[in-house]
Amino acid sequence: MGNRLSKIATRTGDGGTTGLGDGSRTDKDSVRIHSIGEVDELNSHLGLLLCEDMPADLRDELVTIQHDLFDLGGELCIPGYQMITEAHVERLDTLLAKYNATLPALTEFILPAGSRGASQAHVCRTVCRRAERAIVTLGKTETIHEHPRQYVNRLSDLLFVLSRVLNRYAGGSDVLWQHERKRG
Repeated sequence: MGNRLSKIATRTGDGGTTGLGDGSRTDKDSVRIHSIGEVDELNSHLGLLLCEDMPADLRDELVTIQHDLFDLGGELCIPGYQMITEAHVERLDTLLAKYNATLPALTEFILPAGSRGASQAHVCRTVCRRAERAIVTLGKTETIHEHPRQYVNRLSDLLFVLSRVLNRYAGGSDVLWQHERKRG
């Protein structure tokens, strides 16, 4: 992995390029940098979600996911490098099964609403989907491993499930979309 920063304002990016973890430089608006930025934004939104009240085990799992996302950013920062593995994806599958088992089956679409924690989980989910799209786009022009794409795909599903869990934890329930609601 690349060197740790000891100085933040290096001025090396003033010309519109930035350094990758392998020492090469790329444009700041490249697909790779866009992907890294989306993952970084997701991690920041997860940090905000962690400010909310939630069960301790869920908090610990989200902190682990934050570390995974930092590793994912590192993988995207070093072309050809791999940090996210099948084990990371399987861990999310396990969490999906664990939390989904506690919820009633969905019979209607739900709105991204309810408690503040659940709503923030929905924001994380939508940012995660955007990160996934950016990683898919990157994979069309550059070689990347399959696990980062799979990881963010599972993570967005998990965040949807966790929004439902957090609504229940706050004493509420899913906010259902009312397709028969009066409009206009």
